[in-house]
Amino acid sequence: MAGNQSDKNFKAVYFTESRELLDAMEVSLLALEKNNSDEESINSIFRAVHTIKGNSGMFGFARIGEFTHNLENMLSSVRTGDLQITDEMSVLLLEAHDFISIMLDYYEGADDDAALDPDMESLFLNLAGRIDEFLPGGNDEEHDKISSTETYAPAEVSIEGDNELYVNNDCWHISLRFGKNVFKDGLDPYSFISYLGEKGEIKNIKTVYEDMPFGDKMMADQCYLGFEMDFKSSMSKREIEDVFDFVINDCELRILPPNTGIADYVTLIEDLPETTMRIGDMLKEIGSLTGAELKMALELQARKSESITKSPEELLVGNILLEEKMVQKPVLEAALEKQTLIKKREESNRKLIRIDAEKLDHLINLIGELVITGSNVKQISESEEKIGLVKSVTDMAKLIEEIRDSTMGIRMVQIGETFKRFERVVRDLSREKGKQVELEIYGGDTELDKTLIDKISDPLIHLIRNAVDHGIGSPDERKRAGKSAIGTVTLNAFHETGSIIIEVRDDGNGLDRDKIYVKALELGLVKPDQNPSDYDIYQYIFLPGFSTASEISNISGRGVGMDVVKKNIESLRGTVVLESEKGEGTTIRIHLPLTLAIIDGFMVKLADSYYVLPLDMVTECTEVSREELDSKEGGNYMNLRGDVLPFMKMREFFMETGDEPEKQKVIVVEYSRKKVGLVVDDLIGEFQTVIKPLGKIFSSLQWISGSTILGTGEVAYILDIPKLIKSAQIMEYNEL
Repeated sequence: MAGNQSDKNFKAVYFTESRELLDAMEVSLLALEKNNSDEESINSIFRAVHTIKGNSGMFGFARIGEFTHNLENMLSSVRTGDLQITDEMSVLLLEAHDFISIMLDYYEGADDDAALDPDMESLFLNLAGRIDEFLPGGNDEEHDKISSTETYAPAEVSIEGDNELYVNNDCWHISLRFGKNVFKDGLDPYSFISYLGEKGEIKNIKTVYEDMPFGDKMMADQCYLGFEMDFKSSMSKREIEDVFDFVINDCELRILPPNTGIADYVTLIEDLPETTMRIGDMLKEIGSLTGAELKMALELQARKSESITKSPEELLVGNILLEEKMVQKPVLEAALEKQTLIKKREESNRKLIRIDAEKLDHLINLIGELVITGSNVKQISESEEKIGLVKSVTDMAKLIEEIRDSTMGIRMVQIGETFKRFERVVRDLSREKGKQVELEIYGGDTELDKTLIDKISDPLIHLIRNAVDHGIGSPDERKRAGKSAIGTVTLNAFHETGSIIIEVRDDGNGLDRDKIYVKALELGLVKPDQNPSDYDIYQYIFLPGFSTASEISNISGRGVGMDVVKKNIESLRGTVVLESEKGEGTTIRIHLPLTLAIIDGFMVKLADSYYVLPLDMVTECTEVSREELDSKEGGNYMNLRGDVLPFMKMREFFMETGDEPEKQKVIVVEYSRKKVGLVVDDLIGEFQTVIKPLGKIFSSLQWISGSTILGTGEVAYILDIPKLIKSAQIMEYNEL
């Protein structure tokens, strides 16, 4: 039973990691579509496919493994330069990405060995066939026959940039220079070559005399010969080196693999386990480097390190191996890339740990209860008037606050990953509509509560789709308007006065105020003698069923969606602000709280009730007399150091009764760059606030966004500052 549960847990990680790899793959595919020679994107796509393939085989998902293996072959040809990325291939890669996602969804809810349903099997074969068409030579049997009957040509060892050596046929190339004392040691150079002939076929051999002196200086007991030979055999590099074991310390030996062998070595490197290895050990593990060669390279490194003229790059083992012609550059580059990938993965594993969302939510709830209990203990300790107890409780309160902040930090994630997912939405929709639209992203490193990110994704998708479908015109329309044919949708996120602001902006046609006004008249939302502000006019598009679209598409035009967007955002204690200018574009600004769980609050008292304001929205506090406020003429505003500040008497607003204090406090709050003074009876001070949602029975309390429990067990209400500021603006507008 425990084993089955363990398997389920591992498979859950497999599906999670595979989807994360697909997300990264999609970002790289979209980048590659803009720049088809972007090597970093190509490598990123290849690594994602390769990892999914390996993991699929480990967990028995054979069909996923088969498909990704086929895809990997095509991507491998792209990496080696045998294939070039085309528009057709980019489309195919995106389709392949989507199909892998479909298979993951299918197998997550099916048995491991379940066959694909007929529709999926048909799509599998279609995509696999289209991938095969891109492969060099494809599955052409005639091509295979020609390859198998090719006549042998002597090896060409070509030297290209950076002294790279390549063998241009299927033979090993052996470069051998015997030491001068080989005869003195009783060894015959020809015997080594003869033995190789028994183990394989020497296709070509050339004797090198470059070290042979003139006759009068030649010594009969010294060897001056060297050989360059092509050796066709199934032997490994290590086995070939072992043939020269007796003279390995008194000769120069370089063994270059066949051209096909280089690709094999690269594949072997990619298949190595994801464990930390040094470059030399990695190359030795796959057989590209022998122990003797590695030892020689390390000795050279040690000798070079003694020279103060050598740069750090020259002392790297990899550079020494290239300089001494022990490995080929493609093999070394593959090893370096593998090493970098392993380091990144280990660094990521050190930084990240997967936590079940329910467990984290439970922890947050416990922290909330701890905060409430801590407040209660603090109040009791202060009433006891025991200095030691008060100090201990104060220290405990600081620790609780640190625990709270650390725990809340776990739930904070960057919004950039969510933004990147919308690149595909914009790309697909713009193509469907025959438009050219680019998505620009700013503020991707802005952090937000994970719960909020999950809930804001759908509203953002709707706003982006609306911008592409209705906001941005066709290339011809834009050119006629004097704009670039390519439209732009911009996503931006940033922090402001205790909130996070998410902007969705387009440079399209903008909203037609007159058209919206006429539609509002038809629906009886506005009277003919009224002249509402632009802000009020634009708010009508958030009403259910309201639409000015002349055509209905599968995306928008029925008046369904914008009301849901607003409702969903307001359910998160957020607000929506819309700004537009005809012919210039539209900006929709979403204001959201940083978190839905625990906040730093500022508590005030009004009659016998307590209220909490988000501390990030409080800018300052001041004190005024009751007579000074009552004597205001011309409206509810006051002079705050030369600035006009609207204020609200909270007693009147909440219809509280009882005697008012002579000196009243004004707490200045700011939201969306608007300031308002709230007149209260007393200021209590900072308060760690655990937000408790209100039940449906309290849904009519629109100025209250939640509640919290005080240390005494009493309930304090959390004021909805954005709505209060908006109410103050309306009151000010009506008085003018």
